[in-house]
Amino acid sequence: MIRVAVVDDQELVRAGFRALLDSDPDIDVVAEAGDGHQAIELVRTHALDVMLMDIRMPRCNGIEATAAIRARENAPEILILTTFDTDDNAFDALEAGAAGFLVKDAPPVQLLEAVKAAAAGGAVISPATTRRLVDHLIAARMASQHPPPSALDVLTAREREVLELIAA
Repeated sequence: MIRVAVVDDQELVRAGFRALLDSDPDIDVVAEAGDGHQAIELVRTHALDVMLMDIRMPRCNGIEATAAIRARENAPEILILTTFDTDDNAFDALEAGAAGFLVKDAPPVQLLEAVKAAAAGGAVISPATTRRLVDHLIAARMASQHPPPSALDVLTAREREVLELIAA
């Protein structure tokens, strides 16, 4: 049985996620929280396998809470669920230690599969976000293979000679 907590500042959203997750016989929603501080407290009081975490919440956002929770020993895996599918949010979530990044309009079956994958130690990123992150990785790799020219490379031989004389 996968023990899950749902963290979102909107009670109706939490109820919807709970209903969906509870429909799967392998998943048990054992706790809920309305902000990041409450999420951090849940880790102290509940044995969790996976935590679903919204990003934009009052008092302590999901990224801050994810970093604080993942720094703890025996921390649950965290899946970020958000309506704000931006590259910055995705990078921040993954850097904070999230096992996944999904948008809230994902199909229900995708969320259930993501919870199971995270509980098994896998990583899940929504398809549209994955494409953009891959594009960033390719661009970063190409930039590292072809670094920009040194500032000195643009100087003429005479300009270099003058610069050397000034340095001396």
